[in-house]
Amino acid sequence: MPTTKTLRSFGLLIGAILVCIGLWPLLWRAQPLRLWALLPGGALISLALVWPSSLALVYHYWMQLGETLGWINSHIILGVVFYLLFTPIGLFMRLRGRDPMRRTLAPEAESYRVVRQPRDAGHMRHQF
Repeated sequence: MPTTKTLRSFGLLIGAILVCIGLWPLLWRAQPLRLWALLPGGALISLALVWPSSLALVYHYWMQLGETLGWINSHIILGVVFYLLFTPIGLFMRLRGRDPMRRTLAPEAESYRVVRQPRDAGHMRHQF
C-alpha cells in the first residue's frame, strides 16, 4: 500500500499534466478545451488534496500500466533495434572482412595480447 504522500504526489502530478493537456488548445491555438483531459485531471487534483487514499486503486493500475510499457520497451523495442540495426551492420562488416576485435584464431601464436606503446603520463593533465 503506497503512503498518503505518494498518493497525493501522484494525484497532483498526473492531474496537473492532464489539466495542461486540456488547456493547451485554448491557450496556444484558440481552440476549444479538451474536456476528456480536464475532467479527470481536475478529479485527480481534487481527490489528491481532499482524500488521497481514494487514489490507491488508480495508482495501482497506473503502476501496472507503467510496468507493462517498461516490459514492452525493454523487450520488444530493444529486440527490434538489435535485429533491424545491429545484425545487418554485423553481417555487412563480416562480408567486408572487418573484425574490430581481431577474433581470428592463430594456433601458432604464443599470446593474443596486443602490445601497445606506453603513453606519456602528461596525456591525462588536460583531458577536455
